[in-house]
Amino acid sequence: MGNESVVRLLLARGAQVNSQGGEYGNALQAATDKGNEAVVRLLLERGAEVNAQGGFYGNALQAAACNGNESVVKILLERGAEVNARGGRYENALEAAADRGSESVAQLLLEGGAEVNAQGGGKGNALQAAALKGNSIGVQRLLERGAEVNAQGGYYGNALQAAALHGSRSVVKLLLEHGAEVNAQGGCCGNALQAAVSALSRSESVVRLLLEHGADVNAQGGLDGNALQAARRKENDSVVQLLLKYGA
Repeated sequence: MGNESVVRLLLARGAQVNSQGGEYGNALQAATDKGNEAVVRLLLERGAEVNAQGGFYGNALQAAACNGNESVVKILLERGAEVNARGGRYENALEAAADRGSESVAQLLLEGGAEVNAQGGGKGNALQAAALKGNSIGVQRLLERGAEVNAQGGYYGNALQAAALHGSRSVVKLLLEHGAEVNAQGGCCGNALQAAVSALSRSESVVRLLLEHGADVNAQGGLDGNALQAARRKENDSVVQLLLKYGA
């Protein structure tokens, strides 16, 4: 959906603006996903329900947030979009914005009343989504707005484990400075140390940082059982030696 003249023609021929069905659930969500501001305005003027549920993103606001379209997000909020509406791929618009790394949209949503600690979605919450992207600016802003640094949930368990798996030393350091529990259990990797060892970046500096902050080198859990087994599976000899040095 991107051709305003075609949309006008269809509406003039009797197309129902709130018809449900298809991948996007409704025309408004399709237009917001494509970032077509003119079509979004047209549909709303013709009576499109701004909070209509359904489709891949759950609602139009989440679609706009996922695509980082600040102007469309503003339009939807001005027209009464429910900022904390649940459902869809990311469960809420703030987590969608955090996952896509759009700080400006996240800021808009927070100013509009988005719950910074809303739970749900594959990443658990907005902080964990931003941490998994290694987005230090996004993480900092969420923490400043009251994000719970040790909130549990999602596939990665908590924000620290997500940041460690990304291999982002700056985000790991930031979370630790804000009170992240270095030995918090849960998630796919069991704990942050094992996540850091398993990271595609093979970041020895993140492993070292966690150990320096008291990470339990022999903590059990996760896919590999413990950090040493993970390091051996990854054939990361330097990390194996580092873990042995710390008592593995």
